[in-house]
Amino acid sequence: MNINIGPIDRAIRALIGIALIAYAIPIGFPETGWNWVGWIGVVPLATAAVGFCPLYRLIGTSTVQHPHPQ
Repeated sequence: MNINIGPIDRAIRALIGIALIAYAIPIGFPETGWNWVGWIGVVPLATAAVGFCPLYRLIGTSTVQHPHPQ
């Protein structure tokens, strides 16, 4: 499993994941009946933690910046 998520992408995924999970619990959000949808935040949080996105692999992309050879 190669890392295919760059540092900026990982940070954004982590923030989105944390916000969605906070909505699910709900911490600072009102109870709406739709709060369970926030558990989707586990996916971006997990991909940020491991640095690998299966969807990126399927579509053949990566946000990792590789150094340019000189």
